[in-house]
Amino acid sequence: MDPLVLQRSAYVVVAVAFGVLLGVVATLGWRWYQQYRGRQRRRQRIEAIAVGYLRDVAVPDGSGGLLHVDYLLLTPRGLLVLEVRDVAGNVFGSDAMFEWTVMHAGRRHTFANPQSGLYDRLAALRQLAGEVPVDGRIVFGPGAVFPKGLPRLTLREVALDAEFPLGERARAAQLAAPWLPVWEKLRTLLPRSEFSAGG
Repeated sequence: MDPLVLQRSAYVVVAVAFGVLLGVVATLGWRWYQQYRGRQRRRQRIEAIAVGYLRDVAVPDGSGGLLHVDYLLLTPRGLLVLEVRDVAGNVFGSDAMFEWTVMHAGRRHTFANPQSGLYDRLAALRQLAGEVPVDGRIVFGPGAVFPKGLPRLTLREVALDAEFPLGERARAAQLAAPWLPVWEKLRTLLPRSEFSAGG
């Protein structure tokens, strides 16, 4: 075979391999950027409803263990626990179901009803918060759809500001002022959790 043809063939193989590699890197980079922007939007939504917040903290469960909390917020209404669930697809769940189902792209998977875990976190925080009101929500990201309606204590991420409007920030800080001593205590007491919310 002609050496010139072999050399050209080698160049073509290298060019195709480089093109494929460039495509893979561009695709992975785009996915990373989309996830990064999603995390930024989530953080902005959470900051928009809170006077202050802690992320990925461990709360003593009262039995010697620790419970992971994705977000703990100080709001004019008191403390708010947000447990984040990033699932994509149709979510079927209710208060009475032990497992919730996600259907997406022809696939089906289940996960444990997250409400009982939220109840545990709320009870643990109420022990630490004393008279400060404690509320909580399971927050589903933008990829989740609830065709049969949202179960109790759940909401979509895009609805955070509608359910927990902060209003004018200076006024919100004044309304949250009675809770500040407990908030400062929690900020120093609660260690960083080893688990991450991913957002």
